[in-house]
Amino acid sequence: LVGNFFDTMKVFAPVVAVAAANEFAQIVDEVNSKATTWTAQAPERFQTFDDVKQLLGAILPGDADFVDLPEQTVFQNVQVPASFDSAENWPQCTNIANVRDQSSCGSCWAFGSVSSFESRACVATGKDVKYSPEQTASCFTFFGDGCGGGFNVWSDFESEGVVTGGDFYDEAGTTCARYTLQPCAHHVPADEKYPACPSGEYTESDCPSSCESGYGKSFSADKLYAASSYSISGETNMMQELVTNGPMYVSFTVYDDFPTYKSGVYKATSSSALGGHAVTLVGYGELNGEKYWKIKNSWNEEWGNGGHFLIARGSNECGIESSVSDRKSTRLNSSH
Repeated sequence: LVGNFFDTMKVFAPVVAVAAANEFAQIVDEVNSKATTWTAQAPERFQTFDDVKQLLGAILPGDADFVDLPEQTVFQNVQVPASFDSAENWPQCTNIANVRDQSSCGSCWAFGSVSSFESRACVATGKDVKYSPEQTASCFTFFGDGCGGGFNVWSDFESEGVVTGGDFYDEAGTTCARYTLQPCAHHVPADEKYPACPSGEYTESDCPSSCESGYGKSFSADKLYAASSYSISGETNMMQELVTNGPMYVSFTVYDDFPTYKSGVYKATSSSALGGHAVTLVGYGELNGEKYWKIKNSWNEEWGNGGHFLIARGSNECGIESSVSDRKSTRLNSSH
């Protein structure tokens, strides 16, 4: 019986991969044939829809486990430009343009939280420093495993602080707690930088309490704290907040056509939802008459348009503007 099972699996596995590849190809053909506002391309990063689902760990508003931040209701009347790009406006903050890789783990919520935090810390202090998705995903997780999902944790940054932490390939000891999960590729062939992902999802539960050897600073002394945390509602308020204080955490529903995004302004052509995803809002503008938000993803720079995508602005696309709890930010970062 055991022998028959594994013999069956040897045949079944590639059949599943081929079927998924055909599904992606069909989606690409459908999107591109409709002459919509964006262009699709078969994703090299993913082999199956399950590969995508592993990365979608954002708990969205309306979910039973979701916890929101208080809404910011008072804003200065800031005159905003027609288009805005945070990386161009604050070129000294290279962490804004840096595209990270969450690996085979549903820790997008941790990366969205850290990415917005480190960007705003640089805007506020002028210090271009990477902060730790490792500590965030393993210490502030709701489920005990950061790959199991979560939501914006700016309130933890405010009460507990977060240490510095680079990417997997950054030199050891240059930050306190680097991300320990190696970037990987679900597609074949893999390469040296992106080896094959494991058959299952990684786990992220080893909460660090000390800095890496050679860093030369204690864990507690390395922490930076958020001065405040709040949510933002409405297109105009989001634009004003972005221009004034920098990138923000946003979340949205991912449909099965989204992994095929390559360029243009994304609008869902499918109604088949895969899960919730957290990313970083870094800009806005208009392309060929279509208003958009510019978003930084955490699926490495090889996905999408250099690791970024544009999504329709002002029309609540995929729920990105439907709830005040989708947008989190802070006024200022300061050490305790």
